[in-house]
Amino acid sequence: MATDNRIHFWRRNPKVPGRLKDAPKVNSLNTKSKKPSTFHEFARSTNDAWDIDDEEDDGIFSLKQLSSSPVQSRSMPQTPCLKIIKTPEDTEALPPSLDRQEPISTNPIQDRLDMESGPANGRVVKSSSEAQLNVNAARNTLQKQQSLPVRPVIPLVARISDQNASGAPPMMVREKTRLDKFKQLLASPNTDLEELRKHSWSGIPREVRPVTWRLLSGYLPANRERRELVLQRKREEYFGFIEQYYHSRTDENHRDTYRQIHIDIPRTNPLIPLFQQPLVQEVFERILFIWAIRHPASGYVQGINDLVTPFFVVFLSEFVEEDVENFEMASLPLDTQRNIEADSFWCMSKLLDGIQDNYTFAQPGIQNKVKALEELVSRIDEDVHLHFLKCEVEYLQFAFRWMNNLLMRELPLRCTIRLWDTYQAESEGFSHFHLYVCSAFLIKWRKEILSMVDFQSLLMLLQNLPTIHWGNEEVGLLLAEAYRLKYMFADAPSHYKR
Repeated sequence: MATDNRIHFWRRNPKVPGRLKDAPKVNSLNTKSKKPSTFHEFARSTNDAWDIDDEEDDGIFSLKQLSSSPVQSRSMPQTPCLKIIKTPEDTEALPPSLDRQEPISTNPIQDRLDMESGPANGRVVKSSSEAQLNVNAARNTLQKQQSLPVRPVIPLVARISDQNASGAPPMMVREKTRLDKFKQLLASPNTDLEELRKHSWSGIPREVRPVTWRLLSGYLPANRERRELVLQRKREEYFGFIEQYYHSRTDENHRDTYRQIHIDIPRTNPLIPLFQQPLVQEVFERILFIWAIRHPASGYVQGINDLVTPFFVVFLSEFVEEDVENFEMASLPLDTQRNIEADSFWCMSKLLDGIQDNYTFAQPGIQNKVKALEELVSRIDEDVHLHFLKCEVEYLQFAFRWMNNLLMRELPLRCTIRLWDTYQAESEGFSHFHLYVCSAFLIKWRKEILSMVDFQSLLMLLQNLPTIHWGNEEVGLLLAEAYRLKYMFADAPSHYKR
């Protein structure tokens, strides 16, 4: 029965991450399906979690060739437009504001009647008996809706500001003391990076996060006098790469890479207006293309596009006082835009240097981490592990994305930024420590996981964990649990560590 439910589940949900592709017809006598026995078979039998129709691909390169400036490389509306893709299962769960942007009527029954009958001038008007049936049906529907319990409205876009989910004011004295300590460390002639990491583990104040991230990622030197010269040289070097390589995006040997980047960029944080601006998308295209050209061993892999966003937001926040998610990038001076782009490129490159085996052929780094997670969970919570086996849910079906995107699609962006404060402070934070964060994240939902009794409901839970209201407090607890697990079970994944 569990196997039948699983097969029917994939057929009904074409957009679910890890969806099995339609298998070729086989002899009816052979009714038992064959599970993928290798990672290559799994990769060939699954689709990316964010696959959408690629109807926008036609004419990409012809338009690009006509443009002389990367910023003017494609025509898009100036006002960000949020594209919402709904499946039949999602229709009932979405609030009315998503279905249509119209004023809320005070007489929904009459509006329903008007919509169905239409105006009388030149159109067919329904009979009075049909109209009465429609009124009765609408009245019954309204009564049913009014009898349901009121559900809280969940915001579509998580705010990026450094605020707890509860909205509680920060402890001003403590925060000021921490900020002063950071400023003291950063102002010293040679910043003590070990001391800076120790203070950054529990979160970095917004005011000093950009320069702290540059230092912890290895982009800036500890010596204060050398920082300005290094920044100037590295930024010039990046735009030298643009002049040297970016024109080759339409060459035959690079077209596939650029095409995939062009498709993936609009899917990056699609509900945040900042990332739907044409100017911002072009910045991301240049960053990802140049990185792919300079790293032929892996090239561009879906998921790398997500890793640019935290750096971009943090370096943008250096020049923006208000919340950056609705900020118009074009309002900044061109030099500032270029500096943000170059810094985002170099810091993302430093991050990927430590986890590049996640994106090389067959992605062996991710395979090892998924195996390590499975072993670790089996030791931490045997009940959860056995429940996965009972429901025939494999770790690769949900944890692949956790490792590939560093939990960025499971957490709001503000939480990712806070998480990365600790990752950059922790030794091997984006590789080894991330494993324990994923373990803690999984055990966090232990009660909900054990309550799911079949393959379909369990996998849907794991792919849609409710974290939209998370803030610094929840991320802090998650990191504390991961730290505890690291020292209790540090030997569990040692033979997978690379």
